[in-house]
Amino acid sequence: MPKALMIAAPRSGGGKTTVTLGLLAALREQGIRVRGAKTGPDYIDPAFHEAVTGQPSFNLDSWAMPSPVLEGLLSSALQDTDLLIVESAMGLFDGLMEPEGARGAPSDIAARFDIPVVLVLDVSGQGQSAGAVAHGFATLNAHVRIAGIILNQVASPRHLAMAAGAVQSAGLPVLGAFMRDKTLVLPERHLGLVQAREQSELHTVLHRLADRTLKALDMDALLAVAKPLSVETASPIVAVSPPGQRIALADDAAFSFFYGHIAQSWRQAGAEIVPFSPLADEVPDPSCDVCWLSGGYPELHAGVLSSSRNFHHRLRKFAESRPVHGECGGFMVLGKALEDAQGILHPMAGLLGHVTSFAKRKINLGYREAVLRASCALGEAGTRFRGHEFHYAQVTDPGSDQPLVNLFDGTGKELGPAGGQRGLVSGSYFHVMAEWENRHD
Repeated sequence: MPKALMIAAPRSGGGKTTVTLGLLAALREQGIRVRGAKTGPDYIDPAFHEAVTGQPSFNLDSWAMPSPVLEGLLSSALQDTDLLIVESAMGLFDGLMEPEGARGAPSDIAARFDIPVVLVLDVSGQGQSAGAVAHGFATLNAHVRIAGIILNQVASPRHLAMAAGAVQSAGLPVLGAFMRDKTLVLPERHLGLVQAREQSELHTVLHRLADRTLKALDMDALLAVAKPLSVETASPIVAVSPPGQRIALADDAAFSFFYGHIAQSWRQAGAEIVPFSPLADEVPDPSCDVCWLSGGYPELHAGVLSSSRNFHHRLRKFAESRPVHGECGGFMVLGKALEDAQGILHPMAGLLGHVTSFAKRKINLGYREAVLRASCALGEAGTRFRGHEFHYAQVTDPGSDQPLVNLFDGTGKELGPAGGQRGLVSGSYFHVMAEWENRHD
């Protein structure tokens, strides 16, 4: 039976991603059929998982995803897999304040599916206190099992002896330790790690991570803490209904934020996804009946996108008779103009009337619930979706289009109307993760 374990930490930046990637790479080199997953909203880390394993990665979110979607994703992932490694987001217990068990916290997923947790402890700046941290995490929630500890950022053999001894005294096994290594830091930018597809030396880095992992961890002990994961056979995943039969999907370095579970949902419903690259001045296939512009980094490629005249012209023609929808970065490109970090204003598709700016930055981050004000590519008016926002760019001129959604935060607080809609064109900063069954009036 396939097994699973979760790699978690007390906080963001504690080393979960490098540990997860090292494990995935090392296990694959040993011939184990391994697959990755990520808790919470995240596009970037699952792409790294896929680059390592050659298998699709996916997200698990206890707040944004209904139970059938969670169960369907896990059931599907266990096919042809020996070990599923779930990388947690943020800290293990971090999420909304409520509801219990559906806060969006990684611990929700661990408790619900009885997945053992391996806790990565960054022990820089502490010694024996690592034992107290490990003990606290192990005893906070009786339904979350901390199966072992990996020490990270260890400075010396003496430092290792202090921290490991304290953790073991707290009754938890130490599965290995990573010494400090400043040469194995993955590059970052404003929304997280630089994307896997943009790193030409990624294969070399992954090989080094695999070698480092095999030397630093007790791999037999780590595999022993993984637990068989049994999920009842689920019906096909219906996270978001496909917006059409043939879907033209923007897919390149500027449009890469598209959830794998949504693609899987669309394909299981019988839809076909036809990718194209706006950065290469490609256009939606004319045989498609809808176009979807994903989120990504258009602010880093504004000049190239602005000069992609063929893309602009054909997208406008497409929108005359068929729906076009943009999420976050796609929403920015659908607008009249985009101001880059240097303050240069670049004309965009002009299918919606707003102007966005990356020069005037303010972080917008958090869970969102969106209710459609009118029917569009996403669905019928009144349909409710759950997902998130994560962007720094701001709307500096809202234009005169009708708003697309009524927006709420993760606590249910009203945030007001958002996005834009004009004819068959729609878009907003909101990233959809799943449709929710009941609806607002």
